[in-house]
Amino acid sequence: MNINLGAPYEAKLRKIVKSGYAGNQTEALRQAITRYEQDLEDEEAEQLRKACETELEKTRQEGKTKTYTFEEVMRKYKV
Repeated sequence: MNINLGAPYEAKLRKIVKSGYAGNQTEALRQAITRYEQDLEDEEAEQLRKACETELEKTRQEGKTKTYTFEEVMRKYKV
């Protein structure tokens, strides 16, 4: 795969490699993609946690003990 990132990004890649954070530009890109993927997963988990906390607080306030399936909570909060 050949990718043209443009001069500013290529300079950043060279700097990362020169600093020793990655062995080469390909490794730096792999690390960046992996980190981005982890950030997305962390964000999704945080959204789910907030949705669950919201539902729990709502249930407490209403004095109800209704349960929801995982899919219902995901659908309701568009996660």
